[in-house]
This record gives sequence, C-alpha cells and structure tokens, in this order.
Amino acid sequence: MKSHPIHILRVTGLLDGISLLVLLIVAMPLKYIWGLDKAVSITGSIHGGIFILYMLAILYAAMRMKWSLLWPVAALCAAFIPFANFFLDRKLKKAQTNYQIKPFNYALLVYSIVFFSFLDLFAQLPVMSTFATSVGASSFIAGFVIGLYSLSNTLGNILSGIMTDKVGPFKMLMIGLLFSSSALLLYHFVETPLVLIVVRIIHGFVAGLIVPAAFTFSANTTINEQQGQKVAFIGTFVGLAAIIGPAFSGIMASKTSVPSVFTYVAILGFLLAILSAIFLSKYKPTKKEKDNRSTLSSRSLFNSGVIKAFMGAFILMFSQGVIAYLLPLHVMTLGYDSRISGTLMSTFGIISILIFVLPTNRLFDRIAPSKTMVIGIALMGISQLLLSQSSTASALYVILGLYGVGFAFLFPSINTLLIKATPVEMRGKAYGYFYAFFSLGVVAGSSVLGWLPFSITHEFIITGIFLLLCAAFVAFSKQKNYAFNN
Repeated sequence: MKSHPIHILRVTGLLDGISLLVLLIVAMPLKYIWGLDKAVSITGSIHGGIFILYMLAILYAAMRMKWSLLWPVAALCAAFIPFANFFLDRKLKKAQTNYQIKPFNYALLVYSIVFFSFLDLFAQLPVMSTFATSVGASSFIAGFVIGLYSLSNTLGNILSGIMTDKVGPFKMLMIGLLFSSSALLLYHFVETPLVLIVVRIIHGFVAGLIVPAAFTFSANTTINEQQGQKVAFIGTFVGLAAIIGPAFSGIMASKTSVPSVFTYVAILGFLLAILSAIFLSKYKPTKKEKDNRSTLSSRSLFNSGVIKAFMGAFILMFSQGVIAYLLPLHVMTLGYDSRISGTLMSTFGIISILIFVLPTNRLFDRIAPSKTMVIGIALMGISQLLLSQSSTASALYVILGLYGVGFAFLFPSINTLLIKATPVEMRGKAYGYFYAFFSLGVVAGSSVLGWLPFSITHEFIITGIFLLLCAAFVAFSKQKNYAFNN
C-alpha cells in the first residue's frame, strides 16, 4: 500500500539518506576543492526541504502505527548518520507487515507541537549570536538579543496561560503556531541591529503562546493515573528537540543561511497548524475523561503543590543555564577541543530520553512526584559539585550522564505536581506561570553567575550547594493534600 504510513516513511527516509550523501560526498568536495560554493547552497537547501518532509513522515507514522516510541527516535537519529537510513529501511520493510495501523493519536500531535516549540528555541542557540554580529550588532547587543527572547517569551507564557483558561487550549495552540511560524519568516527582513531587536521581541512573545496551551491540552485529556508517564513522553520530544535543533541549525546555516534555517522550522510550524486545524478541532473528550475532570475552583491556585512546581521549574532551567554558561568554559580550561561541549550536552540529552522512553517512565506514576522531584534536584546538584572536580573527558561524560538522570527525574515530577495541584479550569494559567519560571531560570542561570567574582570551580560548587539545599527544603517541607482528580 503506497499510502501506508511506513511506506511513506521509507520513501522520505531514502530520499533524506540520498540527499545527505550527495551533500557530503558530491557538494562539499565541489565547494572546498574546486571552489563551487553554489553546489553546497543548492544541495543544502534541497536536503533541508527533504529533511522537513522526513520529519513529517516520522510524525505521521508515530501517530498511526501501533509500535514503540523507539521507532521514531531511531528514524530521527538516522537522519544525521550517513547510510543509516538505508539500514533502517530494511528494518522498516519487515515492520510494515508486523504492526497495525491505529486511529489518529491526538496526544502525539500535541507532543509534536511541543517538539516544534522547543526546536524553534534550540535551533537558535548555535546561530543567533553570529547572525546578530553579521548585521552589525556589537558583542553586547548580540548577547542582549539572546536574553531578550527569553524575557519576551515569559510575557507570552503568562498571557497564553490566562487566555487558555478563557478560550480553550486549542484556539491558543492555533494562534501560537501561526504567529510563531510567521515570526520566524521575519528574520529575512533583518538588516540592522534595531530591526533584529524588534523581531526578537515579537518572536519570543508569540513563541511563548504555544507551550502552556499544549501542556494544558495534554493534561486535560489524560486521566490522573497516567499523568506522570505522559509527561515523560512529552519530555522525550523536548529532549529530541534539544539534540536535533542545534545540530540541524548549525549544519544548515553553514550550507545556506540563518534565515533559511528559520524558514524550514516555520514550514514545520505551518504544517502542524494545518494538522491541528484538521484533527484537534474535532477532538471531543470521552465521557470517562469528562467524569474524571474536577470542577472545583474555590481553592487558590497558589497551593503548596503549585509553588513546588514553580520552584522546580526555576531550579531546572537555572541549572541548565549554569551548564550552558560554565561547561564550555570548563572544557576549554581543561585543554579540550570546544566541540566536546556539544557531545557532552548530547550525552545528558540521550540519557534523559532513554529514561523517558523506557519502562522507567512508569516510576513517575508509582512514586509521589515530590519524592522524584527531590531525587532529580539532588542528582543535578551532585553533578554540579562533581563537575567542579572533574579533570578528564571520561569523567565529564559520566557526570553529564548522571546529570541527565537528574533532569529526567525532575522534569516529569514538576509537571505532574502542577497537574495534580490545579483544577482543570485554572490549569492554563498555572502552566503560563510555570513556563514563565522556566524562562526566568534560563536568564538567571546564565547571567547571575557571570556577575559573581568567582572561578569556574567555585561557581559549580555554589550551584551544587544551592541545588542540594533546594532538594532538602522540598524533602522536609510539610506535605499537604492538594490533589485534584482529572
């Protein structure tokens, strides 16, 4: 069957594999040996377009096939490894007769929207500072426009949360997808630092509309006993975006241009908006979901569970900001190539994804989220302390793996805490504030330590002690019954 999801995945996968080989084996030698720059720019653009189609095919197959999430993860990884698509094609050909097609999965579409939102974020990291300087920005302005995105994103998060409760998560998802995808196209018009500042404010604000609505939609359509596992699956897509985004934008920007990279991401956003208009607009909660939802609204939004979730969100991204700021500097002081910083970040991301995908994700529904939250913060704190004493590459990889375990425990825990502690009609607002703390954590982690007159070693130690104190506070704080049934 030519319309079979696996057949579509195989065809686009083979095209992606062929275009990658043409780019590496034909176009790059033409550029670097014979000086034909257009060979790479043209081939790179074609490969980028095929890559977007391939991602959509992976998304469609994941939604329609009754198979493990490891299949789409393997398909995504294959896109970055020469000849891997051809090996995967043989496996997919056998799988086509072994797996059944299932009805459309609303949850996976929401996961994919989350992936797009974080892909948008992580794709900016390796290219935004250089793009800013290319249009005449000073070093200060280049750093300013990076932080400006997070600040305006915070305002978008808060507005999205408030409006999600008023108009529903579907409408906010559609507004966020369309506006965010359109904002990505504005980078083609950036020619001066001032225009870049304006575009960054617009882009950050509208991008902030997506995630609170997406997480609210997911939470409202999941029964209480499966919230932890479902949040872990969402974490998988966040982790994939963290791995794929920087690699994709770094490679494609070198072959085409930064605005072209953002155009590819925008195309994905517009296509997801079309899919959402077709499928999510038709979603009707089952009677069981309606019966399981809470209708209580008399209790305050800011109960102990919500406050812990906000605290955990800030801690999570504060620690991430510290890692993003200090790790490359630490690697350089040890005398290693700067490229090792990227592979270390990938290590932590891969470990997190494995915990999210494997049966370990069941722990988040079997153990109280406050307990897994303490474990996650403590492991991240210990990792920061160990980083201060690390001096070899092997030690760094082991420590970042441990950090990945802590991240994987903390992310689902704080999301589950938030869901259990908020009634349905206040959940959008709760997620708006929640992701505002996410954005503020990134800004604080990457900037506060830069102002302190301490060495890299001491800053890792300070961060580690801070995280361990936070873990102790959560562990010994009084537990209250704040659960709302879904």
